[in-house]
Amino acid sequence: MTKRVLPDRPLAHPGTLFIDGTWTPARDGETEPNVSPVDGREIVPVAQAGAEDVEAAVKAARTAYEEGPWGRLPDHERARLLTRAGELIERDNDEIALLETVDMGKPFAFSSTVDVPMAARLMHYYAALCTQVDGATRAPAGGQLAYTRREPLGVVAAITPFNFPLLLSMTKIGPALAAGNTVVHKPSPATPLTALKIAELFEEAGFPDGVLNVITGPGVALGEALVEHPGIDKIAFTGSTTVGQGIIRKAAGTLKRVTMELGGKSANIVFEDADLDAAEELAFFGIFYNKGEICTAGSRLLLHRSIHDGMVDRLVTRAAALKPGDPREEDTLFGPLAHRGQFEKVSSYVELGQKEGAELRVGGGPFTPEGASGAGLYFLPTIFTGVDNGMRIAQEEIFGPVLSVIPFDTEEEAVRIANDSAYGLAAGVHTNDLRRAHRVAARIKAGTVWVNCYNLYDPAVPYGGYLASGFGRECGPESLESYTQTKSVWIGMD
Repeated sequence: MTKRVLPDRPLAHPGTLFIDGTWTPARDGETEPNVSPVDGREIVPVAQAGAEDVEAAVKAARTAYEEGPWGRLPDHERARLLTRAGELIERDNDEIALLETVDMGKPFAFSSTVDVPMAARLMHYYAALCTQVDGATRAPAGGQLAYTRREPLGVVAAITPFNFPLLLSMTKIGPALAAGNTVVHKPSPATPLTALKIAELFEEAGFPDGVLNVITGPGVALGEALVEHPGIDKIAFTGSTTVGQGIIRKAAGTLKRVTMELGGKSANIVFEDADLDAAEELAFFGIFYNKGEICTAGSRLLLHRSIHDGMVDRLVTRAAALKPGDPREEDTLFGPLAHRGQFEKVSSYVELGQKEGAELRVGGGPFTPEGASGAGLYFLPTIFTGVDNGMRIAQEEIFGPVLSVIPFDTEEEAVRIANDSAYGLAAGVHTNDLRRAHRVAARIKAGTVWVNCYNLYDPAVPYGGYLASGFGRECGPESLESYTQTKSVWIGMD
């Protein structure tokens, strides 16, 4: 059993912010320890930015956009820099993956084979899109000439969450820079390490000063400062629906553009004619991947009544055998929850589910792996049956390894239950009937529907939400639409 060990100095500039191409302490000198959910140990000190640091970061980004070389850089030069960033991410794959693992508890088996390679692919993809931010020629009545230009917005604030720190940073930084904007990035205070590492790589790649700035520190205070700052032109946010609603309200004061990738309570529907072995695998993966800390988690499993009991028994057996372990060990597939607040939230929802009358079939509590200190935030895979879709555990986002199983009798009922939610981020449909697959996918109110698969992503395919799951799209050429604005130019021909 191989355990990855973090070097004594995992970051070149611990306890600092990255502003205007310089690594600098917070103006007041404050730092806080970054604590690993794996064993409760401090990894590095993290600078705690304040109002003056926000002002400096926004000024640096504004200057780089309006006066520096970035705004005048040819498309192919932006593409070259993004390509170089992707190459450096590939070079440091294992180092970045281990940072992600110790910072948020994601097993190295996934961070090294999914998160970091996908981050590099995102950079290469957006490098290719740099030269495709173009307009169109129009022929208005009257014989004049008109054409459109797609221009960058200016300074983008990227506010990212704790569950996919690396990837959800790249899905914002990539299109923002490809479109010609500059960025101030505020990562989650719980998981800032890969954001700082990426800033190191962007510096090495040769990005001009001020193009990417990273400020770490208290989430609410920094987030509000960015949202209310008149020098920020757009907020790109991933996080909870409640926080997103607050950002939208505050951003209205300065008429900022906003994109919101928010919460989810995805329905994963298994019909009686599905390949049950494949459906079981996908249902298990759909909820327990990344410890359930994924906004698209298939946390509501809708099973046709004829297959309900057998499928539940199989899933319960598998969940009982999946014990959390040290994510630094290469054979671990299920690590600790990302931070103490999330651990307590999941615990409270398990207690709530039992009070609501659901049957706890497996899991439901903390776990200490063999040889662990007991300070880790490990929580057992949990399955509830006897769930009514009106229960809070079926309606509210738990964001942890908790599955609610709900039976249904007809296709119509399955669709009704799936759509009986405030959220609309994703859904799954498992059936061997092609007509049913298309029919149900069309009727489900969600931004992504996976048919006979689950949790698949690609830089070229957009994703985002309906309803309380937000608006705007990340990935794909569609993502550039929210990082640009259209100008119409008329040419008099008389």
